[in-house]
Amino acid sequence: MAKQNVAEQFVDILVRAGVRRLYGVVGDSLNPVVDAVRRNSAIDWIHVRHEETAAFAAGAEAQITGSLAACAGSCGPGNLHLINGLYDAHRSMAPVLALASHIPSSEIGLGYFQETHPDRLFQECSHYSELISSPRQMPRLLQTAIQHAVGRSGVSVVSLPGDIAAEPAPDKAPQSALVTSRPTVRPGDAEIDKLVEMIDAADKVTLFCGSGTAGAHTEVMRFAERVKSPVGHALRGKEWIQYDNPYDVGMSGLLGYGAAYEATHECDLLILLGTDFPYNAFLPDDVRIAQIDVRPEVIGRRSRLDLAVWGDVRETLRCLLPRVREKTDRRFLDKMLKKHADALEGVVKAYTRKVEKHVPIHPEYVAAVLDEVADDDAVFTVDTGMCNVWAARYISPNGRRRIIGSFSHGSMANALPMAIGAQFTDRRRQVVSMSGDGGFAMLMGDFLTLVQHDLPVKVVLFNNSSLSMVELEMLVAGLPSYGTANTNPDFAAVARACGAHGVRVEKPKQLAGALKDAFRHKGPALVDIVTDPNALSIPPKISAEMVTGFALSASKIVLDGGVGRMLQMARSNLRNVPRP
Repeated sequence: MAKQNVAEQFVDILVRAGVRRLYGVVGDSLNPVVDAVRRNSAIDWIHVRHEETAAFAAGAEAQITGSLAACAGSCGPGNLHLINGLYDAHRSMAPVLALASHIPSSEIGLGYFQETHPDRLFQECSHYSELISSPRQMPRLLQTAIQHAVGRSGVSVVSLPGDIAAEPAPDKAPQSALVTSRPTVRPGDAEIDKLVEMIDAADKVTLFCGSGTAGAHTEVMRFAERVKSPVGHALRGKEWIQYDNPYDVGMSGLLGYGAAYEATHECDLLILLGTDFPYNAFLPDDVRIAQIDVRPEVIGRRSRLDLAVWGDVRETLRCLLPRVREKTDRRFLDKMLKKHADALEGVVKAYTRKVEKHVPIHPEYVAAVLDEVADDDAVFTVDTGMCNVWAARYISPNGRRRIIGSFSHGSMANALPMAIGAQFTDRRRQVVSMSGDGGFAMLMGDFLTLVQHDLPVKVVLFNNSSLSMVELEMLVAGLPSYGTANTNPDFAAVARACGAHGVRVEKPKQLAGALKDAFRHKGPALVDIVTDPNALSIPPKISAEMVTGFALSASKIVLDGGVGRMLQMARSNLRNVPRP
């Protein structure tokens, strides 16, 4: 039997760690590893058209599966293209292993062709970034990288010179066990005691939830019922906490809606559950605040805290539930539920009249129809910009759907690459890329990846021929919009030229049929929808600073952005409020 080389050993370790795909673009220093993948039936090489797509796809796969995913780039420019997608994966806590192949080891530090120093370059977007300088070093270093990515939920980068990858591996070392999942973390008894005391002393408690509530929906609902608490959420908490939630008061932040802002500011005690919500301007500074998070490094960096609790949300709530006294006074909860329903009643009016006749099509209407016709277990990948607004306000989670995007890093062009990674995890599951025309055009080349791999991703393109979120930013800053217009092709024709299903929609009455036809199509499809470029969004609470140079009347107009089926849920929750 032929002796393994380092690349083959590298690939074997990835397979043992559960990696089933390696996303990337082949080339020079990476070739030994790609060839090792070719000869290993347990892993596939996923050829993309841009390494940034490879990193976004790996990050999305990791978020969907909760397991380690991997991507790779060749030396110099190849692996540099990974960096934006890796930043996103790292900030999204997605366990990703990135292989940055390197120039010949004998030439490092001598200004060689395509020379960079990837072990230094990726330090800021990884928990671990190291260079393999000898075949004997590789197995332990790769294992350490994997354990950093999985154990700390983020990115690890391994730099591997091409010549070392091609060298014979040392005698087969004993196989070490690999960390492939994270433990739960329970807070200490002292913190639980203090938190119980704070909760029992508070008359009005509000819960504000982030992505750390994943897997804790039952516990959050039970706890909210026990302490009669309204429940708000950040954008990354939406998919985990909004569904089947009789205590829902909406979302706070720049894309927010409903009564979440009021609920967080009018309570006696605000409990932040698994959220690193970045906008401290939306958090109160005059109420008591406790924060529960499994990542101690994020606790207290957004707001003043009265109590910091290090632990998983689910485990912490399980500790609290039998100990906190059940509250009987629902007045604060019911007040917030009514405010929430009233707020939603007010904002939907502008888009409940004659929307089927409005041309260009309201993007809100597009999102509402998409929400209705998409599968109950669909995965939505969402471009940064106005697509974030429409997904936040219109896509209804139900415990089976997923909604992922560049919600922490805020990169353009993320939706299509993320859809690639999401679709590879399950070809039978519906995956919808909610793309803006600006983001789609930026990495449009990887639409060809859908065709090449026959991935049945459905791209729903909100095409308003502008960078409309940037236009909004300029308006709020008192600046005229400039440099935001896009001259676009007929994207549906482009899709057909690529070999996919493509249809262009310019009238509202065509929309539902076009979406249903695309969803029935067995391969990749694109629905190019011409939407109103004047549809903008402003957060539900507007400070004087936010509207500098922006007329208040205009602010009120764009507030009427609608919230889809959430109004129905709010009305249902109100019906459950006990009457005196």
